[in-house]
Amino acid sequence: MLDGDMLKVLVTIALPLVFYNSIGQIFQLVDTFIAANMSANVVSTVSFVAQVDKMLMAIGSGLSIAGGVMIARTFGSGDMDRVRTQISTLFFIAIGIGALILLVMIPLMYPFLRLMKMPEELIGQGTVYSCLVVASVIFQFINTIYFSIQKSKGNTKIIMWGNLLVLTVKTSMNILTMILIKNGKIQNENGIYFLPVATLFSHFVLTVIAMKDFTSKKNPFRISPKNCEFKKTLIFPLVSLGFPVFLEKFIMAFGKSIVNALCAGFGPTVVGALGVSDRICGMATNPISGFQEAESSLVSNNLGNKNVDRALGFFYRTLVLNMIFTVTVFVITGILKNQIIGAFAKDDVAFASEIDAIYFYERLDTILISVNTSVMGLLYGFGKTRITMFLNLLRLFVYRIPSLLLFMKVPFFFDKLGTSAVGLAMLISNSFVGLTAGIVAFVFIRKIRSMNKKQNQNQNPHD
Repeated sequence: MLDGDMLKVLVTIALPLVFYNSIGQIFQLVDTFIAANMSANVVSTVSFVAQVDKMLMAIGSGLSIAGGVMIARTFGSGDMDRVRTQISTLFFIAIGIGALILLVMIPLMYPFLRLMKMPEELIGQGTVYSCLVVASVIFQFINTIYFSIQKSKGNTKIIMWGNLLVLTVKTSMNILTMILIKNGKIQNENGIYFLPVATLFSHFVLTVIAMKDFTSKKNPFRISPKNCEFKKTLIFPLVSLGFPVFLEKFIMAFGKSIVNALCAGFGPTVVGALGVSDRICGMATNPISGFQEAESSLVSNNLGNKNVDRALGFFYRTLVLNMIFTVTVFVITGILKNQIIGAFAKDDVAFASEIDAIYFYERLDTILISVNTSVMGLLYGFGKTRITMFLNLLRLFVYRIPSLLLFMKVPFFFDKLGTSAVGLAMLISNSFVGLTAGIVAFVFIRKIRSMNKKQNQNQNPHD
């Protein structure tokens, strides 16, 4: 990680994550396919509630990314006692916050969904579905922290196998639900409630494994209340790094809920059509987050070792690999577009037309998304989470929502574009944020190189 061949190290650490994310996206497609087979309303409910889940998981993401950066830097510096303290403290903070979310959110779920403007046709089943989704949050928090710790040490294979276990258990239970529906054991619409139960149980299985590892005497970094340090020197950096990530992801999910509510203005099934389109586009854009995660850890490790040039080198290689991957998948999914959409829409011609109208535009932004993903990994590695927050807020509240409102409120655009307006808004926001991220990276790298050059001159005044 600190002195090996950069491309080989990056690929070795990233491939398990890329493989998992690729398989994970396929499993998500299967889940969406199962929901679509229940009804278009069910897939719309699942797509809407997914953003509520992401809002809650934003807290776990903030802790995970901030904790991962701190642990990776400490690990790179060789201070193993400090690593133990950071791991235990991070774990118990996550447990406390997860429990608090359960106590607050479940009683308030119905008014919360009304506040989020969930369509009236969906809010009844959406409330029960959302409560079951929230019940799995505490297990997801533990698993997220567990994976963050493993990633900071470069141990990405366990992340791949752990997540594959979750996906296998979850999808197997969902397929069982479809078999029971087909045999008349479960009513078609009621099948939606079995989807979050599968999520809850699959994450619980992984949590059992994670806890066994966390508490094992063979683990030199095993958690213990004695190792916790709730002091300013640890909490302040954690909050400073993690809060912008949390705010960024929370507001992104909240904003996407607003987008879903706006999309419902075109019809309740348009929310589901956007969800399907996102899943298909995700085949190109989601797997590359594996390169991003490896990149951010490697950047952090090398900054801990005070090797700035090597840290930047990982960014350049990540950018190239991400662009190659997205172009390849873009071509493949484009060729198979009609078959993929047909599988989700079944015999519902109107639903297929809505998916196609959105996907036609949304898929065109995949190249620039790869730029944005690579830049995010660089910024996370340097701990510049406020910049990543700014970019994502820009993406949503400057590029996406205003363009969607323009297409909806101006009669000419509304009549001319129809459902295509949703896909066009996605294309505009994702493309512009990719361009903005590229500019930010250019300025940031120049600044970092200049600062590094001055430091080297100060250390070697005779050079």
